[in-house]
Amino acid sequence: MTNIHPNAIIEDGATLADDVKVGAFTFVSKKSVLKSGVEIMQGAQVYGNTTVGENTKIYPYAVVGMPPQDSGYTHEDDVKVIIGKNCKIREFVTINASTKHGGGVTRVGDDCFIMIYCHIGHDCQVGNSVTMANSAGLAGHVQIGSFTVIGGTTSIHQFVKIGEGCMIGGASAIAQDIPPFCLAEGNRAVVKGLNAIGLKRRFEKDDIRALQGAFRKLFRSGKPIQDVAEEFLKNEKNEKVLQLCSFIKETTRGIPYEREK
Repeated sequence: MTNIHPNAIIEDGATLADDVKVGAFTFVSKKSVLKSGVEIMQGAQVYGNTTVGENTKIYPYAVVGMPPQDSGYTHEDDVKVIIGKNCKIREFVTINASTKHGGGVTRVGDDCFIMIYCHIGHDCQVGNSVTMANSAGLAGHVQIGSFTVIGGTTSIHQFVKIGEGCMIGGASAIAQDIPPFCLAEGNRAVVKGLNAIGLKRRFEKDDIRALQGAFRKLFRSGKPIQDVAEEFLKNEKNEKVLQLCSFIKETTRGIPYEREK
């Protein structure tokens, strides 16, 4: 393969498409699968049972697939990392392998942009078209919905769920679940409103108006949001509102929001 630098280390058993590019001083493990169009740049490392999807680029000195930072972890050959297609994994990003008790797969979806120094912990499930700005960090078992943006230096507690289409402000600390389509920020972060810009980019006006009305009733009426969500689930027809209310009803960590004074 002419696209492989002579100083790269590729273990026997690794599966590389013919057009994969591997730079100098890189490492690719024997169980790795690099699909068509993948590029692994200088000094990057791909360990363990890791699959990298088509046209994804892993930038210099990123490390994907290393064992998790889990004190109970033992050597587990069958745990995986799966990276989707068309992702950009920038310099010094770390994405840890999963654990058996956490489901066995750490997953990053398609079209994600993971910026410099970000960390994705073991057993995380990151959706499609997610952006993580510089130095954002996900602890173990975090779930991030598709089309979500996480601001720089934000930290997210283990087992937290962030819904689809959220905007998380920079330098936030997230300890509870953030419902779909919402804007949250702060330390500790609370829901501030809807992600207005994200909604305008993706949804029709009718859906946006329905979400705006639902948000006011859920978070500004003074009533318990679980009760309001249950009423919506009984009577509402708009799919986006139902998605928002289902998330609220299913949360186990609670929803942080500003109570009316």
